[in-house]
Amino acid sequence: MKRWFAVALALPIAALAQSWGPRSLDELKQETVRRAERNIVPLTGITAEDAREAMASLESLEPDDWAAAWSRLGERYFARGDYFHAWDIFNVARWPSERLSPGKQKAYERALAAFQAYAKSLNPPIETVRIPFEGKEIVAYLRLPPAVRPAPLVFGINGLDSRKEEVIARAERYLNAGVGVFAIDMPGTGQAPILIDVGAERMFSAALDYLAKRRDVDAKRIVVQGRSWSGYWAAVLAYTEKDRIRGAVVHGVGIHEYYAPEWQKKAFSTREYLFDIYPARAAVYGTNTMEEFLAYGPRLSLVARGLIEKPSAPMLLVNGERDTQQPIADLYLLMKHGDPKEVWVNPEGGHMGRSERWPQGKVLAEVVEPWVLRRLGVERTVLAQAADKDSAPKPPSEKPGPRVSVKPKGGTGSNVGDDAPGGGARSAEPTKGGTPGTPSGSFTGAPPKP
Repeated sequence: MKRWFAVALALPIAALAQSWGPRSLDELKQETVRRAERNIVPLTGITAEDAREAMASLESLEPDDWAAAWSRLGERYFARGDYFHAWDIFNVARWPSERLSPGKQKAYERALAAFQAYAKSLNPPIETVRIPFEGKEIVAYLRLPPAVRPAPLVFGINGLDSRKEEVIARAERYLNAGVGVFAIDMPGTGQAPILIDVGAERMFSAALDYLAKRRDVDAKRIVVQGRSWSGYWAAVLAYTEKDRIRGAVVHGVGIHEYYAPEWQKKAFSTREYLFDIYPARAAVYGTNTMEEFLAYGPRLSLVARGLIEKPSAPMLLVNGERDTQQPIADLYLLMKHGDPKEVWVNPEGGHMGRSERWPQGKVLAEVVEPWVLRRLGVERTVLAQAADKDSAPKPPSEKPGPRVSVKPKGGTGSNVGDDAPGGGARSAEPTKGGTPGTPSGSFTGAPPKP
């Protein structure tokens, strides 16, 4: 590994692409099918049959081969007029980044075309908004509930390898609660006009300026929701836009140690990530070598930027103790500085707090979404549960204080999270206050009786 790493320092990002690993071709095929079978990211929503067909035609680890294997299926769905599944398939074809090869870029363009066709069929529709920005434009989506004007809003930002389409496509629970959703690509991804750099949050500030001018949006009731890498941007906006937002969800907390070269080198070997973690991360900076990449990140640290002690909007910090992509130490660092935060930590969880007992859908439905609705002042609502429509979490009767659950010292971490069974599965029946051995901080239901 050390010898290969030394060679990698001199290689351009395009030369690394999908050969980075950590899996061999056979391992990648097997793991891709396994994740589809168990509804684990990035294969959530993809059928096992489609995954098997795509992997049967995959002949190498080259990025264009991956894109082609999936795009054939995407074109089939598109021809049938099944635009949602066409988008979902093309979205996997361009994963983890459309910036890594011409084939992935083409797959991304087809994903956008399929998504636009799908968006037109919805009621309420998804509106594509274009905001002038520094001689370019910010392309984002807005979807508002039909009967609420002006509507409170969730300002959703995608992560490293997700895109704004995923943010807006899976927003039904907010819409059912009378809350609108605004979805925007984070810098360096999708259609964002700029790469990641210190001060790139100005792109989000420009979007908030735009939303403030819309009469159908309640600009005084906006909560920012970050996920994975965009948890960083949610935290930044909690400081820089504290007077314009009601709160920020920092779901996946990488704000300081995450940017250190030592952590990045360690994280490259994670098996939570399906493949190509380094090329995907380097693409959002626009760096061409490992040396440039490792030197670029530390400037982004909230400590280096002098933000961590400043007053902020309320924050909810969410992650797993065993996250191998972002250091859990960053969550505790953010928690201990500046204004008080609310915290939810899964002792068994990997990235974003996911585990077998706490799949992503459950974390969202029982922890994140109730907190967002409370910050928006939405007191009477029903959040539909995908796994059990007869059961829905109820809003709390009183506002809880910060609650933290931590794993005893001595843990070594694991490859849970994305790789854990059910790591991306839809939500199960909500708990009623938690049980011993599960993470605390679920804001639904009443606490258990002693």
